[in-house]
Amino acid sequence: MSNKKSIICKDAYGKGLQAWFDGQRNAKFTVWCDIAETEKWEIGVFFRTYKEMPELEKKALDLCKGRVLDVGAGAGSHALYLQDKGLAVDALDISEGAVDVMKRRGIGNVIEGDFFTYAASEKYDTILMLMNGIGIVQKIDWLHLFFQRVKTLLNEGGRVIVDSSNILYMYEEEDGSAVIDLNGKYYGEVEYRMDYGKMRGEKFNWLFIDYDTFAEYATRFGFVCEKVYEDDHYLYLAELRLV
Repeated sequence: MSNKKSIICKDAYGKGLQAWFDGQRNAKFTVWCDIAETEKWEIGVFFRTYKEMPELEKKALDLCKGRVLDVGAGAGSHALYLQDKGLAVDALDISEGAVDVMKRRGIGNVIEGDFFTYAASEKYDTILMLMNGIGIVQKIDWLHLFFQRVKTLLNEGGRVIVDSSNILYMYEEEDGSAVIDLNGKYYGEVEYRMDYGKMRGEKFNWLFIDYDTFAEYATRFGFVCEKVYEDDHYLYLAELRLV
C-alpha cells in the first residue's frame, strides 16, 4: 500500500515549471478533466523553441506586431521569441511559479496578475493568447467580459491573436453522431485540475469554443473575426479586430 499523501497546492502548475527549469527534465504534470481520462503531460513542452512549436503557434507569432501582451504566458517561450525579435512584450500570467521562471529566463517585462483585472499602464497593438488561450474565459456566458476587456487594452488598429478547439468530437458515438445535452451547459465548458508530483492543484474551469460560435459572439460585440489557420485536429487560430 502506498503511503503517499497529496498536498493541496494553489500553484502546482508553477511548481512544475520551476522544477523543470531547475533541472528535473523528467518532470510531468498529471492532468485530470471531467470529460476525458487522466493524462501525463511532459513539462518540457512548455519550454519549446520556435523550431519545436506547431505550425499554428509559428503563424501566431509571425502575426504579432508592435507592443504585445502575451496572456497566460506560462514558461514564456512565446514571449521570449518575440522579445528576441525586438518586439516590446509584456508577459502576463496568474501563476507565481510561472512568473518566477519567466523572469529567470530573461524576459524583461513580466506581470503576475489576472487578465481581467490587472492594471495595464498602456495599450497594446497585439494581444496574444495561445495554447487554447480563450480558455481563460471559462464559460461561454462570460465571453462579453472578454470582449469588453479587450476593447480597453487595444490600441486603434490593434488585434487579438487567439486559438481554441472544437471538441465536439469528444462526444461522438461509433456511428459518427454526437450526444450532447442541449439543455445543459455548452459542451466546450470543461473542468480541469493540474497536479505535479504530490502537489494537487485546484480545479478550474476552461473553455473550448467552436469557431462559428466564437465568430458569432465577436460580431455581436463589434469585432471582425477571421480564421487564419486550422489543423487536422479541430484546432484553429483566429484574428480579432475592432470594426
